[in-house]
Amino acid sequence: MTASSITRRTFGLSVGAVALFSRVGVGMSQTLSAHRGKITPLTVSFASGDSYVVAHLYLPEGHDPAKRYPAVAVGGSFTSVKEQMGGIYGGEMARRGVMALAIDYRNYGQSGGAKRQYEDPAAKAEDLSAALRYLASRPDVSGTGLLGICTSGGTVLYTAAEDANVGAVATVAGFFSEPELVALIKKGPEAVERLRAEGRLARQIYDETGEIKTIRAYHNTDQTAASVSPSQYYLDQTRGGGVPSWRNEFAVMAWEPWIDFDPISRASRVTAPTLMIHSEGSAFPDQARKVYGLLAGPKELHWAEGAHFDFYDQSGPVGDAADRVAAHFRRTLG
Repeated sequence: MTASSITRRTFGLSVGAVALFSRVGVGMSQTLSAHRGKITPLTVSFASGDSYVVAHLYLPEGHDPAKRYPAVAVGGSFTSVKEQMGGIYGGEMARRGVMALAIDYRNYGQSGGAKRQYEDPAAKAEDLSAALRYLASRPDVSGTGLLGICTSGGTVLYTAAEDANVGAVATVAGFFSEPELVALIKKGPEAVERLRAEGRLARQIYDETGEIKTIRAYHNTDQTAASVSPSQYYLDQTRGGGVPSWRNEFAVMAWEPWIDFDPISRASRVTAPTLMIHSEGSAFPDQARKVYGLLAGPKELHWAEGAHFDFYDQSGPVGDAADRVAAHFRRTLG
């Protein structure tokens, strides 16, 4: 199938789905944060690549250091930090008996990296592997897995396709990109090539001067933003936009690695037991169906109710997803 033959319907992005993407859609849900309740995460750090990762470790309620627990590394959306949806799911896993490590990828939040706000899917996959090594080194861990929300739903496929430490995988409202989808989102191959050129120029400027040129990561209407779509979660100061360590910035020099983000091409190499949770109101549901069809190991695709951002921080959809994800990890990693 060529890019010219692909429509919005091909990827499951009807006008209705776009509307659902931004609307809280489930009952009387409350907005969650990464710091609610009695579970206080521990801040840990470990080496990754040429730098280091800082993460929040959520120990299961009633943690006994003499016991062993299933443990997972958790990654969030494009440009996110550990205090956003990654930390929310970290706490939800701990409440359900699963140790969770919510990470700041390199170049974000408290983690190292000179190229701040730089999206690099391959480097993020390395960070997830480093997180698994950290978890596997702990005497209180029985097995290690990956949980990816939104963009990290795709990133975990990169890691799971290569890393034997991945004992199980779960994705929630995953963003599963491929070249044809990028061309659709960015309104054609010519526009994609312009972005590549902008990225190369920005990288040249960085290499010569150290300056990191940035644009907005998210905006509802600003056509210069990296993601132009309903962005209420990121623009709302009572939700993700109010997390102090998060910056609504995208490094322009990251356009090429971001455009080449292709978790679809990795799915057929993933053999670890995988649970996917998606909804018709989440991003590109047909991409989730495509991934599910390609996965090579035991797999389950659960269709939930809710809009995309509901799965970030709304108590109903998050709680339902967390119940299923934690049960999956207890069964496969316990």
